[in-house]
Amino acid sequence: MADEKLIEPNKDSVTYSSYLKVDQLLNLQHTLSKPEEHDETLFIIIHQVYELWFKQILHELGQLELLIKNDNLMPFIKTISRINTILTTLTNQVDILETMTPIDFNRFRGRLNPASGFQSYQFRLVEFKMGVRDKAYLKFYKAHKSAQTILENELQKKSIYDEFLAYVDRRGFKIPEAILNRDVSLTYQPSDEVVKVFVEAYNKYKEYYDLYLAAEALIELDQKFLLWRYRHVAMVERMIGNRMGTGGSSGTKYLSATLSKRFFPELWSVRNELGPTYGMQQELPLKDKQ
Repeated sequence: MADEKLIEPNKDSVTYSSYLKVDQLLNLQHTLSKPEEHDETLFIIIHQVYELWFKQILHELGQLELLIKNDNLMPFIKTISRINTILTTLTNQVDILETMTPIDFNRFRGRLNPASGFQSYQFRLVEFKMGVRDKAYLKFYKAHKSAQTILENELQKKSIYDEFLAYVDRRGFKIPEAILNRDVSLTYQPSDEVVKVFVEAYNKYKEYYDLYLAAEALIELDQKFLLWRYRHVAMVERMIGNRMGTGGSSGTKYLSATLSKRFFPELWSVRNELGPTYGMQQELPLKDKQ
């Protein structure tokens, strides 16, 4: 310590606390339970951290949009890798939440009603940006007009997948015009023609290896979301069983239904078309038969 030439900040200096707004940050955890239940602070902090990570994911998705519009594929892949790492962190955070027992949670759960995680507008915005869109969710943000406006505006923009398909088309793989010019306010619907496009691209992976890597990065992104959803569903069932959610949803049943969501459906379907069919004898070239 004596050998270190540490700077002693003055009142006008940028400090760790002033830069990160630490005092404000640490004053944002207000429990509802009276007397205060010990585990409610953990519950609040975990979900506030989720919202901070959602903010960062949205920041990265904005970067993805710019990169793919400008055909910058390798930075696009790098950015997806960062989002995937964040999603791993989100999934692992459930471990911390599960140190709270059902009895601990039920001591303050009733005070949360009608608040619910499905009201997170940032997470809904993430889904909208990725292409899973449902206008019915907008009604849950009537009391939060700025959030409702943000979501309404997002429905008028192309999703990450729309932009990626447009890029694939620019690379010379013909995406149907009906897909490129679809109503982007609606959830993307899978197309057999797009599956065929990806079959061609995957079979030419040596020639289009960067495109192949981008497609695989996107499927990993979809998988990371799926794993986080599953981990969340399992945690909720562990906590409340099959009881109704605080926001009026069916709880675990509602969350389980979200496991069917796929952001990039054709990238899943293309797996069905690659390589020989299991159990079928692959036809040998004529020279190998002789």
